[in-house]
Amino acid sequence: MQIISAAEVDAALSYNALADALARTFAEGIEAPTRHHHTIERPDGADSTLLLMPAWTNFCDRGSSSQGYIGVKLVTVSPDNNALGKPAVMGAYLLSDGLTGEPLALIDGQALTVWRTATASALAGRYLARENASRMTMIGAGKLAPHLVRAHAAMRPISHVTLWNRSRDNAQAVAEVLADDPFEVEVVDDREDAIRHADIVSAATISDKPLIEGRWLKPGAHVDLVGAFTPKLRESDDETVRRATLFVDTFDGALKEGGDMAQPIKSGVISRDDVVADLAMLCRGDHAGRTRDDEITLFKSTGAALEDFAAGVLVYETVRRAS
Repeated sequence: MQIISAAEVDAALSYNALADALARTFAEGIEAPTRHHHTIERPDGADSTLLLMPAWTNFCDRGSSSQGYIGVKLVTVSPDNNALGKPAVMGAYLLSDGLTGEPLALIDGQALTVWRTATASALAGRYLARENASRMTMIGAGKLAPHLVRAHAAMRPISHVTLWNRSRDNAQAVAEVLADDPFEVEVVDDREDAIRHADIVSAATISDKPLIEGRWLKPGAHVDLVGAFTPKLRESDDETVRRATLFVDTFDGALKEGGDMAQPIKSGVISRDDVVADLAMLCRGDHAGRTRDDEITLFKSTGAALEDFAAGVLVYETVRRAS
């Protein structure tokens, strides 16, 4: 079994190549049950979350000699890790041969997760963000933030990025990571003003109170909600989901687990029918995505095993060809 490090994941992937692989996999479909979601209780009340995300196929049309693959990601989310100087999200991805079940690779799960999560959002942006979108606001300053900025910039002509985070120092750290990228980066304290001027607003936080207010969104804005991965968390308010045309990565995951969809559906602000398409429908052409320049669009993701599978296969086959 091959061990593939975070550095090897970074070297193997690009946002456009991964977006293409994700699009193919969403369009073709694989077996990807809704993830298992377990709470790990702790005496201090700062509970952790265990996620198990399986996926498999019995075929492979990507030039592999294998009869498909079986993959599973094991993830823990421990919010208090930040105080220890460790990432909140830990994980590993096990990829096995689809015919024999033989383990083929153990892939760094943190690197794989940030790549596939950011790229899934950027893939949605191919269909939902205006083609001339040039200003992006990033809400949140975790490890995912620079990937989200770079992934969206790979799909749209982003020339200016504003960064907002409750901790300005953390936002400044993200700005330093992005310092050599080909767009202007600005750390701001005025969240409202940043959102009002943004063509793309991306949020990746674990906030339980909305950070994006619908009245701030300009016509034609695209909202990309990546955090708030449980029904108790939320990054956007009711006015945001009222004003926007709503899309999700997967219906089963986003409508049940993402507070930005689950809460307003439960309260009657929106209905299930207001969510018009998932990412598979966009990739297959079953829904056109954005239909007007002044349309406000919203994409809510909670993560899907299909995304890890597509990324894991791409990493494994790229590394294998290079060896």
